[in-house]
Amino acid sequence: MKKFLIPVLCALALQSTAQKTTDPRFAGLDTAFTHMLKTWHAAGFAVAVVEKNKVVYAQGFGYRDVNNKLPVTPNTLFAIGSCTKAFTATLIGKLQQDGKLDIDKPVTNYLPELRFYNDAMNNTITLRDMMSHHTGLPRHDLSWYFFNNPSTDSLIMRIQYMEPTYGVRQKWQYNNFMFVTQGALVEHLSGKSWGDNVKEKFFIPLGMTRSNVTIPEMEKTEDIAIGYGLKKDTIIKKLNYYNIAGMSPAGSVNSSVNEMARWVTAWINNGKYNGKEIIPENFRNQAISSQSVIDGALPSKEEPGVYFANYGFGWFLSSYKGHYRAEHGGNIDGFSASTSFFPADSVGIVVLCNQDGSAIPGIVRNLISDRMLGLKYHDWSGAMKNADDKAKEAAKKGDKEADKTAKHNPATHALTDFAGSYSHPAYGTLKVYIKNDSLFAKTTLQVLWLRHDNYDIFDMFLKDPEDGIDTTDMFDSKLQFRMNVKGDIDGVESLFETGLKPLIFSKLNEAKPITPDEMQKYTGNYDLAGLIAKIYIKDGKALYAAITGQPDCELVYQGNDKFAVKALSGYFLQFGPAGAGKIADVTFMQPNGNFKAVRK
Repeated sequence: MKKFLIPVLCALALQSTAQKTTDPRFAGLDTAFTHMLKTWHAAGFAVAVVEKNKVVYAQGFGYRDVNNKLPVTPNTLFAIGSCTKAFTATLIGKLQQDGKLDIDKPVTNYLPELRFYNDAMNNTITLRDMMSHHTGLPRHDLSWYFFNNPSTDSLIMRIQYMEPTYGVRQKWQYNNFMFVTQGALVEHLSGKSWGDNVKEKFFIPLGMTRSNVTIPEMEKTEDIAIGYGLKKDTIIKKLNYYNIAGMSPAGSVNSSVNEMARWVTAWINNGKYNGKEIIPENFRNQAISSQSVIDGALPSKEEPGVYFANYGFGWFLSSYKGHYRAEHGGNIDGFSASTSFFPADSVGIVVLCNQDGSAIPGIVRNLISDRMLGLKYHDWSGAMKNADDKAKEAAKKGDKEADKTAKHNPATHALTDFAGSYSHPAYGTLKVYIKNDSLFAKTTLQVLWLRHDNYDIFDMFLKDPEDGIDTTDMFDSKLQFRMNVKGDIDGVESLFETGLKPLIFSKLNEAKPITPDEMQKYTGNYDLAGLIAKIYIKDGKALYAAITGQPDCELVYQGNDKFAVKALSGYFLQFGPAGAGKIADVTFMQPNGNFKAVRK
């Protein structure tokens, strides 16, 4: 793919595309928003404002496609990320209205195959807990972001291996997997896919005719935004769409501000749109009521009017200068979003931006909120830019201080010893390999360069398929390879999840090719200190070891007459030749010692 870097100067030529308005509340916003694109080095964004049951402002700024200078319009489709969660939670609300579930009963009552880390969680966690992020599970987001899978069922199977950091209902912790599980439950009880449910229950009755739930669907339509990120803080760079596939119920909706305005209108109007119920009113009221306390969120000296932080069902709840606000953001590669409304004021605001991790949706939302609620002007962009610059400066200073105390001792092994596949049941398989004398790690979608730091600890850097490695952009966590008691590398660990001990990925015994005919020479009975160790071929394709009183174990060929025990890390069988291609004995190599068995 051609390298795609756009100098920040292009922001000077950005234009707006709008449904023009003479409403004095929006006077001067076009100029302010166009200037904001330059300040934040963004490609484009769109905004729509709802008052009661009417769109009073809808406008696009900048470009949906920078290279071809195609403008953003109020109808441009963007990935809305986690703004999807309110759709998924509302499907649960509709099932409850139909009497198909009770959100206060254990979710395993309705999805028996779902298993959590322990029985206390299995017997306790309800849909109310899941919709309000109150299960005790932390995010575990690298499980799906690094080790993506198109199968929702496969992703849900990982949950049983995800360790909690708190007890159920003890602390609010955001978790995407809980919304994916809600989507699976919707499919289980309805007999239809989550996507078809969203379209049937919401998109069609709301007239959201262009909105969809997959990247392939979006790519087939017109007026779609390309996602962008920033390179070296100032250069706009095109990003590939991230197809979250099996995680769809947590964040896969693609929509425009004009169509999302219809969704917000229903929330403002007690769940109704054009007089028809879209969202059950009782559920709507629960969804925007405090179900979990996020934290104290006391007023700050800088922003005394913004305080309290709670969560409903798919909505963050707060007080904005004395006005009750429901809001949810969304972020996925190349896109940022904000959907919000003020129930008591009948005002809704949707901001969709094609910039990765952008501050623009929050800034635009607040600026328009001040206008719509008749509040005093506040320079949100200037305040957030100042805070952002200070944070970056502090981070640079911290990195310099860390460099002064860093130690760099040589690795204990050659790079070739680190190569191999490492697996964790809650995440997936990490493939470590050598290329051009450097160590790399391959996830499902990403390639990471591993730069040696100290002993067997390596720094991680994302390798961009076009631009290569940016050594100024290092992951916070590191990879540390582990040795067993024999000194062999048998795993790798990393602090992928805050609040837990480093996650250990066990090294897999990767099989080398061997035919059944070649296995034949190892078969037979061996005397192991009075016990019989039987080596045999099962089903004509795999070698097994059977020892009296123990379960049979499949053996994986490692080369040079050596086999690994597939189900046990650190256990091997080394066969010894007697000459002329015959085998005389086998040594069982275990963490607690080596035990030789002679062929009978």
